[in-house]
Amino acid sequence: MKKIGLAFLMLVSLVWAAKTTSTALLVRSQGGNAIGRLPYPETKKVDVIDDYFGTKAPDPYRWLENNDSLEVANWVEAENKVTFAYLDKLPYRNQVKDRLTRLLDYPKYGAPTRRGEYFVFAKNDGLQNQNVYYIQKGLNGAPELLLDPNKFSADGTSRLGAFSWSPKGKYALYGISQGGSDWNDIYVLDVATRNPLTDHLKWIKNGGGSWRGEEGFYYSRYPTPEKGKELVTKNEFQAVYYHKLGAPQSEDELVYEDKQHPQRFHRVGVTEDERFAILYISERGTGKKGNAVFFRDLSKSEKTFTPIVAAIGDDSYNVLDDISGKFLIETNHEAPNGEVVLFDPQAKTWKTILPERPEPLENAGTAGGKLFASYLKDVTTRSYVYTLGGRLENEITLPGLGTAAGFGGRKDDEFVFYSFTSFNYPPTIYKYDIGTRKSSVFRTVRIPSFDERITK
Repeated sequence: MKKIGLAFLMLVSLVWAAKTTSTALLVRSQGGNAIGRLPYPETKKVDVIDDYFGTKAPDPYRWLENNDSLEVANWVEAENKVTFAYLDKLPYRNQVKDRLTRLLDYPKYGAPTRRGEYFVFAKNDGLQNQNVYYIQKGLNGAPELLLDPNKFSADGTSRLGAFSWSPKGKYALYGISQGGSDWNDIYVLDVATRNPLTDHLKWIKNGGGSWRGEEGFYYSRYPTPEKGKELVTKNEFQAVYYHKLGAPQSEDELVYEDKQHPQRFHRVGVTEDERFAILYISERGTGKKGNAVFFRDLSKSEKTFTPIVAAIGDDSYNVLDDISGKFLIETNHEAPNGEVVLFDPQAKTWKTILPERPEPLENAGTAGGKLFASYLKDVTTRSYVYTLGGRLENEITLPGLGTAAGFGGRKDDEFVFYSFTSFNYPPTIYKYDIGTRKSSVFRTVRIPSFDERITK
């Protein structure tokens, strides 16, 4: 039998499982008798009615929102008993689980990121709960363990919430979320020694950190919640701070806050040359899908942000790079499929670099003095290389019709990495040489064929 794609195999497995499940609902697991009505625990209703400007909205299950209630805990336990008592009797459940496990049990790699002569990449051996980060010297160096999020907690309930490598590769910022919480505690790893520094930042949510040199980074946090209410407190007034390595969080510099709009998100990034800090502002709960964007010139020690786009609307703006003090921006303003423009903050003028095309712009970025752009055409990726002024140089020849992602890098890169996969092509990391305009396989995996998997 010819090899077919993993995605297709998973689809067949899920359809088969769904069909079998629907049949099983009509009979008892082992005996073939009608199941009848499952004995679900009784769920009480309470007399709670909200009044929204004259409209009455009953909410009889409001009591279930109390996370700390013993009554809620008992209700969940009773529901689980019913659920697992039924699932444990399904004769085909372990077959489906075992088959999907075999289908997913193969190594998975992320595209490397470079700092100097070192590369960092993520890898999953196959069935690990979280990807593990490795570092290697040179393209052919032996990978060494850098950070294993699977060891954050003994019971596996802590996950990696953020990861950011400093510009020169000396440090790595990482966030840890515990017990399924949205809160991230940020720590800093010394890459050379693999030891964490003393830095520990709390109350971070909806964001990680953005390095400014090797001395510190920007991050967004909320006010400290009331003790004991950390998981239920309403999060408002997110603010941006700058943290200097080695300093306690209490000494962090307040960079931006907005006391008039409690539901807004604020995030600050830094351009690669570290000249500009870019402030992004978006808002939840208003229906507005876009963002505002501001900048400040760090080389002039500016303390206020100047607007590029001051108002939040339905249009999104993402600063890709600065080119001699002008901002290369990906946006959907008056271009639903996306385009790339150049904004001159001195003249306050906009220039189209990559005009909108009939195909959606999937992503754009710069590396090695070039502008890379990928479009979605006929449900497949088409990737191109342009000058920073928008002149097309070449299309990147991909292995076939499929999905490609990556192409990001730094100004001094001579090559970039990208991943490619399709229904009949295993996930593969390619190295694209900017000078020769050619791709070569950097890392691939062998996925056993369909016949091999089902005969194990």
